Amino acid sequence: MSTNPEDMNLDELRTEIQTIDRELVELIAQRTYVADTIAEVKDEKDLPTTDEEQEQTVMDRAGENAQRFDVDANLVKAIFRLLIELNKVSQRRSREDQ
Repeated sequence: MSTNPEDMNLDELRTEIQTIDRELVELIAQRTYVADTIAEVKDEKDLPTTDEEQEQTVMDRAGENAQRFDVDANLVKAIFRLLIELNKVSQRRSREDQ
């Protein structure tokens, strides 16, 4: 946050949250785009949709980043598990539509 929270009123804090929420959605959109590109590469190379080793790497990294920023690791991992599952569903649908 750019300023001291004690110096901000409730409306300013809510505006800060709105900005962060927009940035989170933008990052999710970017991540989804890259995941879709990965799905295309997997399809071209006839690789399976699921890569458990890579998923574990992502989860480990999520846990490490959570610790680095002093955020609950279980919460962060749950969010990443959801992102991974949504990407896998999207990849499967894309393959079925072909």
